[in-house]
Amino acid sequence: MAAPMLQDLAELLGASEPALRLIISILIGYPLALIFRYCLFQKDPFVIHLFHITTGLCMAYFNFGVQLYHSLLCVVIQFLSLRLMGRTITAVCSSFIFQMAYLLLGYLYTATEHYDIKWTMPHCVLTLKLIGLAFDYYDGGKDPEQLSAVQHQSILPQVPSFVEVCGFSYFYGGFLVGPQFTMRSYQRLVAGELTDCPGQIPNSILPAVKRVCLGLLCLSIYTLGSPFFPDSYFLSDDFEVQTFWYRCFYILVWGKVTLYKYVSCWVITEGVCILSGLGYNGRDSEGVVQWDACANMKVWQFETTPLFTGTIASFNINTNAWVARHVFKRLKFLGNKMASQSVALFFLAIWHGLHSGYLLCFLMEFIIVTAERQALSLVRDSPVLTRISQSPVLWLPLYLLQQLIHWLFMGYPLIPFCLFTWDKWFKVYSSVYFCGHVFFFTAMLIMPYLRRALVPRKREKEKKEE
Repeated sequence: MAAPMLQDLAELLGASEPALRLIISILIGYPLALIFRYCLFQKDPFVIHLFHITTGLCMAYFNFGVQLYHSLLCVVIQFLSLRLMGRTITAVCSSFIFQMAYLLLGYLYTATEHYDIKWTMPHCVLTLKLIGLAFDYYDGGKDPEQLSAVQHQSILPQVPSFVEVCGFSYFYGGFLVGPQFTMRSYQRLVAGELTDCPGQIPNSILPAVKRVCLGLLCLSIYTLGSPFFPDSYFLSDDFEVQTFWYRCFYILVWGKVTLYKYVSCWVITEGVCILSGLGYNGRDSEGVVQWDACANMKVWQFETTPLFTGTIASFNINTNAWVARHVFKRLKFLGNKMASQSVALFFLAIWHGLHSGYLLCFLMEFIIVTAERQALSLVRDSPVLTRISQSPVLWLPLYLLQQLIHWLFMGYPLIPFCLFTWDKWFKVYSSVYFCGHVFFFTAMLIMPYLRRALVPRKREKEKKEE
């Protein structure tokens, strides 16, 4: 009975049934967080773990049916590996290999040419959680002087119990779409330590309401805008006959609308984490309570920054932080920052899926960020360009030009990310004459010559000596 009703409601809203189930599941997190606040706060940890396990498994069954066994199997194996292999590099490597291999095999056997909401979607979030769990337990055996400040906050002095691992894995505020958080943060939540009023329920209702309202606004923008800017239009005959500038404008607006799909889910889920207390992040230097521990989006920065690096820094924050902590920074032995960054981006690409579009998307991100950093360095080192960029008269025109370029080429790498297969994204890129590739490769080629012409030799020499 429920399935036909959900299907009818999905058709009425212009969404797929799996997408509607996902949104319902995310929103159910709010009443679950209220139950935790008013009925379970600082109660028996075992009961709290059971609550999180039960609600998480129900959520998994509601969305994916019996396929929830995939996540349960990986959680059990991860727990056993920690127990049996101990605090060893073997346990870390085994966990990394097994969890990533299971995820990639899942992608291989369930892949289609369309974006499908299936069990691999929450499983990619779970994969990082379980790998991070192995890293944090391993770091707990290191000399404290060898650990960074972030590692000090997340290390595990002992193996978590099985119910702790399950509760951590299935916590309703992070199971489906993230965010990433550590076992140590989860343990502090269960212990009732994540509150601005020690010993009392956190005053997090208003911050949570603000996030859910913002998330629903973003979801409304996506729901209203996506029918007018569908992915399928890129492959239509009508798109091919449009002018070059129209095609570029479509990419710009389509990219902006498409990103709201991810923004809305993350912001709504962040509100659940804030309401439960998991979002508590202490107080700032002025004593103001911070609720951004689980923030996966900096929405204001996302909307206003004219820089690609600014958008990347404001988007999928916790996942990027996880990759920085567990992949990028652990590759110091390579002795090359760019090599470490390349490996980290490759990991992110295959973590998303095995389609060629993911690899191309993150390759384009690497190229765009590299070109932008070279351009910013040139502006900073050139007295002429510095004066122009700081001119009050030219500030607004330059900002608008930057934003135009920024959003056009933010949508550009999303094309392969959303179309997946090479025959589709190649067709779309051909229709716009690979303008993004041409623009950034040309910029990188001419940048050295512009530096010679615009940067005084004395300043260039001082920069090399640094």
